[in-house]
Amino acid sequence: MAAIAGLSGSLVAVGLARFAYTPLIPPLIAAHWFAAGDVVTLGAANFAGYLAGALLGRPLAAGLTSRWVLRLMMLAVTVAFFACAFPVSLAWFFVWRFLSGLAGGAIMVLVATSILPHIPPARRGLVSGIIFVGLGLGIAASGTVVPALLRLGLVQTWVGLGGLSLLLTVLSWFGWPARDLPAPIATAGEAEGGRTGGILRVLYAEYALNALGLVPVMVLLVDYVARGLGRGADVGAFYWVLYGIAAIAGPLVSGPMADRLGAGLAYRLSLVLQAGAVALLAVSGHPAAIAAATVVLGIFTAGIVPLVLGRIRELLPHSHKQQQAAWSRATTAFALFQALAGYGYSYLFNHSGQDYALIFLCGAIALVVALVADTAAALGGRK
Repeated sequence: MAAIAGLSGSLVAVGLARFAYTPLIPPLIAAHWFAAGDVVTLGAANFAGYLAGALLGRPLAAGLTSRWVLRLMMLAVTVAFFACAFPVSLAWFFVWRFLSGLAGGAIMVLVATSILPHIPPARRGLVSGIIFVGLGLGIAASGTVVPALLRLGLVQTWVGLGGLSLLLTVLSWFGWPARDLPAPIATAGEAEGGRTGGILRVLYAEYALNALGLVPVMVLLVDYVARGLGRGADVGAFYWVLYGIAAIAGPLVSGPMADRLGAGLAYRLSLVLQAGAVALLAVSGHPAAIAAATVVLGIFTAGIVPLVLGRIRELLPHSHKQQQAAWSRATTAFALFQALAGYGYSYLFNHSGQDYALIFLCGAIALVVALVADTAAALGGRK
C-alpha cells in the first residue's frame, strides 16, 4: 500500500501536474484563454513552485509529519486542477499553477524518503522504482489521456484531471506510513563535512547537470521531429508517446539495476547512455536513431530518480533523516537547473536560427561533464 501511495503521489504531483500541461498549451491559446506569452509564464509558474516545494518539503514535514504533508499536497494539486477549469484571470491561473508545482516539489522530496525506511533493504530498489513509475505514467497520459479529454473541451479536461487526482488521493490516503522514524545519531563517517560530504556535493552538481542534459529532449523532441525534420505533428506525437512508455519502464528498470550493480555504478552507466542518446539526436535524423534515443532518454527521465536516491542511500546508509536532507538538496539542484535550462535553451534556440543540433549537443556535453565528475568523485572517495 505504501508503494501504491508513492506511485499515486508522483503521478498526481509531477506526472499530471507538470506533464499534462504540455498538450494543453495549444488549446489554451486557440481558445483565447491566454496569449502565447502568458502560457509560457504559466508553465514557468509550475517550475518556480517546484523549486519552492523542494525547499519547503522538509520544514513542513518537521511540523506536520510527512504523512500529513503528502496528503495535503495531493489535495492541493487536486484543488488546483479544478480551479484551472475557470479562466478567471492570469493571476488566478498563476497562483494555482505555482501551488501545483510547490506540491510537486514537496512530494518529490518526501515521497520516497518517508516510505523506504520502512521497506526491507533488499526490496528498496524495487519499491523505489514503483514509486517513481508515476512520472512515466504522467508523460504517457500527456500523450494519450489528455488529448482524449480535450475532445470534450478545455473545462472538461481540467475537471477530468481533477477527478483523476481526487481518486488517486483517496486511494493513497491510508497508504502513507503512519509515523516518521526517529533520527539516529550520525556516525563520524556519515557527516556531510567529511569525505562523504564532498562526494554528495559532487552528486548534487551531477544531478543539476543531468537536468541540463534532459531538458532539450523534454522540450524539443516533438518540435524537432514535427518541424525540424518536417515529418509532421502526428509523427512527433508518436515519438512523445514512445518517450512516455519508456519513462513508465524506466524506474522499474533502474531501481532493480541499482540493487544488483550498486547505485553508483548504475548511475554512471545511465550517464553514458544518456550522453550517447542526446548526442545521437544531434548528429542523426534517421527514424531508427531517433527511436533508440527516445527510448533511452525516456527510460532515464524517470529512471535517474531512484538511481540518485539510491546513491544517497549508499553514502548515508544508516540515517534516513540525513538521506532526506541530502535528497532535498539534490531535488532543489535539479529543479533550479531545470528551470534555468528551460529559459537558457529557449534563448539559445531563438538566437541560433532554431539550431536543434546545437541544443542537443549542449545537453550531451553537460552529461559528459557529469559523468567525468561522478567518476572522479567515486575514484577519489572510493565509494
